[in-house]
Amino acid sequence: MRHTIVPPYLLRRLTTLEDPAMAHVAQAALQSLAMDESIRRHRAVAVEHGAQRGARRLGPPARSIFDAEQTETVPGTLVRSEGEDPGPDIAVDEAYDGFGHTHALFRQVYGRASIDDDNLPLLGTVHFGRDYENAFWDGERMVFGDGDGMVFGRFTASLSVIGHELAHGVTQYTANLIYRGQSGALNESISDVFGALVEQRVLGHTAESASWIIGTGLFTDRVEGLGLRSMKAPGTAYDDDVLGKDPQPASMEDYIDTVDDNGGVHLNSGIPNRAFYLAATAIGGEAWSSAGQIWYDTVSGGTISASCDFAAFARATAGAAADRFGVDSIEHVAVTGAWAAVGVGM
Repeated sequence: MRHTIVPPYLLRRLTTLEDPAMAHVAQAALQSLAMDESIRRHRAVAVEHGAQRGARRLGPPARSIFDAEQTETVPGTLVRSEGEDPGPDIAVDEAYDGFGHTHALFRQVYGRASIDDDNLPLLGTVHFGRDYENAFWDGERMVFGDGDGMVFGRFTASLSVIGHELAHGVTQYTANLIYRGQSGALNESISDVFGALVEQRVLGHTAESASWIIGTGLFTDRVEGLGLRSMKAPGTAYDDDVLGKDPQPASMEDYIDTVDDNGGVHLNSGIPNRAFYLAATAIGGEAWSSAGQIWYDTVSGGTISASCDFAAFARATAGAAADRFGVDSIEHVAVTGAWAAVGVGM
């Protein structure tokens, strides 16, 4: 399954722009949607599960960055390998550094040996397509577009996007959540969680001081918006004449039943996103070492099914919090309270 950072409903809105000054954006969105659908239909990705824990070595990252040179061919030309110095292409170096920061979070905080827990090399392709308005994980590598230059800039510019997409790989090798409905929304939310935590760890932000915005740096200065999604306040990330208003719900009261976007995976992910934010801020301090540890334990612990819904995931996170920190701990209280606050019963 191919996971894109920009949801299809946002690109479809851009295709409807009638302002002649935005014709380039509308065409780029149309081409991006067509490209996404073509790859989704024709790319077969083998789904694998994680390596057996305890039988692997925590190795350093093994990064390889390729350049598609505005074609739709991957991997492209190898332009930077592990250990090589930065070069003149900022997109190449942003991808390389983002891979390193994400690898470091999972290795140093959670003891995970790369995405598959068996030192899987991290592969990335930049400059994919012409004006391609997205980035994605295809089961084997990350692929980055350069954006249209008017609404979206280059997709390597956002560390939370890089962390988000690589985290789809972690989910692929662990819980392998079905990418539809509530399990699909959890799949998206888990990627938002670890994308945010990668960025927070690099910036040294606590749960209280972090922005909790996914996709900071993606929009150009023409757009009235902070990023693609807000975990702190779903539905408030952008409010723009071109993009419209962020449609994410923040609680089950506003849950969106739809067949679009695989059953609203990029929409309803706002609900578990908000739950994680509430848990992290109730615990306080470094979110990656507290709430993040609980979420990682849940995803990697074998306690949830591939079709897990919100309620089952909430119970599993509460159980993980009790197992690691104790049933009377602030962590357990914070997790159970967070899910109750967004209307998810356990």
